[in-house]
Amino acid sequence: MTFAFDAAFIRQLVSFAGALVILVAYSGHQMGWMNPRSAVYNILNAVGSAILLYIALHPFQIGFIVLEGVWTIISLYALARPRKIANC
Repeated sequence: MTFAFDAAFIRQLVSFAGALVILVAYSGHQMGWMNPRSAVYNILNAVGSAILLYIALHPFQIGFIVLEGVWTIISLYALARPRKIANC
C-alpha cells in the first residue's frame, strides 16, 4: 500500500515537472526573455509536453493525449525545420 502511494506521488511530481518546463518556456516568451524560434524554447516545450503525454497514457485520457501529442510533434518539427540564415 505504501508503494502505491509512493508511485502516485512520484507521478504527480513528474507531472508537475512537465508542466513547469512548459510554463518556463511560455513565461520566457511572454516576458521577452526567450525567442520562440530558439532551440531552447522548443526543447523545453517538447520535453515538457512529452512528459505530460506519458503521464496521460495511464490512466488513458484522450483529451490530454491529443493535446500533448500534438504539442510534442509541433515542438519537434520546429526544432528540425531548416533555419533561415540572415543576409549579412
